[in-house]
Amino acid sequence: QVQMVESGGGLVQAGGSLRLSCTISGLTFDAYTMGWYRQAPGKEREGVACLNWNSEMIGYADSVKGRFTVSRDNAKNTLYLQMNNLKPDDTATYYCAADFPTLCSAPKAVVYWGQGTQVTVSS
Repeated sequence: QVQMVESGGGLVQAGGSLRLSCTISGLTFDAYTMGWYRQAPGKEREGVACLNWNSEMIGYADSVKGRFTVSRDNAKNTLYLQMNNLKPDDTATYYCAADFPTLCSAPKAVVYWGQGTQVTVSS
């Protein structure tokens, strides 16, 4: 059984930083492309930052390039998202995701999802 436990969300002022973590068990961690998606109220879920199994291929949504950094520690079975210079538009529920065919595939292609962690950015 795959378990994905996220942490690190919260309330932060615009310009602030947060670091999300996702610890995964029940699958061979270093065999899968992984990443972070987000969903704001009334909007579709979207890919934010994704990377392949050895971190040699990384992709970001245009809206977060230069501000967010995705990384993974295969020895700790943990995925990270460092978010800097946060903006109110970054407010959303953030989900870690695993096992999808290309960097930040459409959400319907993702096999495993975390439970989500709320990020709220105040202006």
